[in-house]
Amino acid sequence: MTADSHLPPRQGDGPGHPNAPVPAEFGARRTAREYLGLTARGFAMGCADIVPGVSGGTMAFILGIYEELVMSIRAGARRPFWQALLRLNLPAALEAVNARFLLAVLAGIAIAVLTLASWLEWVLEHHPVLIWSFFFGLVFASIVTVRKRIRNWNAALVAALAAGAVGAYFVVGAVPLQTPEASWFLFLSGMLAICAMILPGISGSFILVLLGKYQFVLAAVNQRDIVSLAIVGAGAVVGIVTFAQVLAWLFKRYHDATIAVLIGLMAGSLRKIWPWKETVASIIDRHGEILPTVQRNHLPPTLTTEVFLALGLALAGFAVVMVLDRLSAPK
Repeated sequence: MTADSHLPPRQGDGPGHPNAPVPAEFGARRTAREYLGLTARGFAMGCADIVPGVSGGTMAFILGIYEELVMSIRAGARRPFWQALLRLNLPAALEAVNARFLLAVLAGIAIAVLTLASWLEWVLEHHPVLIWSFFFGLVFASIVTVRKRIRNWNAALVAALAAGAVGAYFVVGAVPLQTPEASWFLFLSGMLAICAMILPGISGSFILVLLGKYQFVLAAVNQRDIVSLAIVGAGAVVGIVTFAQVLAWLFKRYHDATIAVLIGLMAGSLRKIWPWKETVASIIDRHGEILPTVQRNHLPPTLTTEVFLALGLALAGFAVVMVLDRLSAPK
């Protein structure tokens, strides 16, 4: 679980009380400073989620909150939450889903989406090599650090990693589709994108690209199209709560194999976020946006200032993850 999940829950005066014990799988209640740190991690997840090809789940993995995030989302469909809700015991219901943790992380994601969507859209258009380089360094370093969560590698785990890598490699190379903008499809898009969003290596934003809805959703964010965002958000809520049940079950029953597959997903996704690529074929969607259908990765043709900046940003991304991993290591 997370770096502090080994701590015992604090004792209190019963469910719903401010000092009530926190469910054991969520660890001890955090301080205000720690919740601020969670918001910062959520901000990093939000930044990643905006970029097609980079997964917020990868950032959660890197930052050490992935399993607690999955378990907290899973709790929204479990009996303790609904029993407390039906009894109108809101404090107990919020405690059952680790609401303080979720609100802190979601606040960070929301801040990133609302403040950086336009800027990241501009950077992707004008300096794509630089931003892809930074995220490439982040994801590559995460593969190096996350592999240490499996102490005893064997042939079965290596096979699971390979399967995840191959699957992600072909998914991120898939061709974008042109699809309807009906409410039912926006709802379905939200469901599918959010499932990918919490999988390290598979980007929710990229799933929206494949479904032909990335530009639509990004425009809805920038234009504050509340209705469209609400429909996509409703699909996301249904999808994430449902999918979290599967992930939580896999973590409990097949922890090392699940981690191996997730590492493979991150490794396979490096195909999509390789900084130097050229569009071999493309289509123009109904909004006039050019969507690449076939991309070919290649090495930089010459050593330019941009290439050195890109390499520096890739190393910076790698260093950020290694420092975070060192800081989160048990003392």
